[in-house]
Amino acid sequence: MSPPHALTGDILTPEGFVHGRLWVADGRIAAIDGTACDEAAVRARGGALVLPGFVDLHVHGGGGADTMDGGDAVARMARLHACHGTTSMLATTMTAPRDEIETALRALAPVCRQAQPDGARVLGVHLEGPYLDPRRLGAQPDFTAPASVDEVLALHALAPIRLVTLAPGLPGACVAIEGLRRHGFVVQLGHSEATYEDGVAALRCGATGFTHLFNAMSGLHHRAPGLVGAALAHAQHAEIIPDLLHVHPGAIHVALRAIPGLYCVTDATAAAGGPDGPYRLGRQTVHRCQGGVRLADGTLAGSALTMDQALRNLVAIGLPLAEASRRTATFAADFIGLADRGRLSPGAWADLVVLDAALAVQQVWVEGRPVVGAT
Repeated sequence: MSPPHALTGDILTPEGFVHGRLWVADGRIAAIDGTACDEAAVRARGGALVLPGFVDLHVHGGGGADTMDGGDAVARMARLHACHGTTSMLATTMTAPRDEIETALRALAPVCRQAQPDGARVLGVHLEGPYLDPRRLGAQPDFTAPASVDEVLALHALAPIRLVTLAPGLPGACVAIEGLRRHGFVVQLGHSEATYEDGVAALRCGATGFTHLFNAMSGLHHRAPGLVGAALAHAQHAEIIPDLLHVHPGAIHVALRAIPGLYCVTDATAAAGGPDGPYRLGRQTVHRCQGGVRLADGTLAGSALTMDQALRNLVAIGLPLAEASRRTATFAADFIGLADRGRLSPGAWADLVVLDAALAVQQVWVEGRPVVGAT
């Protein structure tokens, strides 16, 4: 057993801030001691802020690497995002021919089996497609296919799939959702022209979330509420991309009022952490420009967002820091059933990010190990 060591500062626990020490031993949080304090006092003090490490369930790339590249691409992504405070992530695929998805998952398997030096823990795969609606591809290539439980199981044998995005309203969607849920997969809805009724039916079949809410889905109209309406009326969880390009701050506030477990994702591409210019997103060339990432026709194509900036954006549009932390860590962990990540409490993994008063990253710890290069 390794000797315990401590971090000091204002520590955000599930019960609120504690001014004191967090003890780490053998990769987990051993104890937290100190004095409870409110957020106003914490921000006035201006000292070190110790928050749960960010949990990002939708990451296509970063640091010039793309999930679909194979090789060491996902390890490179994990290092880039760890430097920005992400301690756990799902590597996210693109819609592509099956052999390309298989190649990507074979490369992912060893990364998912063990912790990466100076990288975020890769918890598994978010399979975004190919079970999408060709009318709502967004930046996805047109290699859609009918949803297949057998195909997901075959891919899962190559690398652990934790989350599947599929389009409701297409033939066989509800049967597939029921089958995927029986096998333990988490299913969320997206890339769809579905009606409100289709969305509600899919939730009844076992889907539990929505992929990048508002984007690449049928919108809300008072006589045709669409998939957005189904989410706002019935969802407990949904992703949202808070780069302030994909979704207007006002729409973020609407979603915050409607969806208790709304959580943030980056939908980051290889452009995250890099300068303006061309990058790969699966088979496609995308361009980082004008503060975002776009196809040649101007369509938003993922993002260059990192989770530390997501947290700062939430605070900038009016969220208390404690709530912004829950939206960038705790609720995502809850969504995929992880009680020992996304929160700072005894027994949980020592996944944490230390910020200064301006919410800039000073330190990152993944499973009790400091990440080199995260200052």
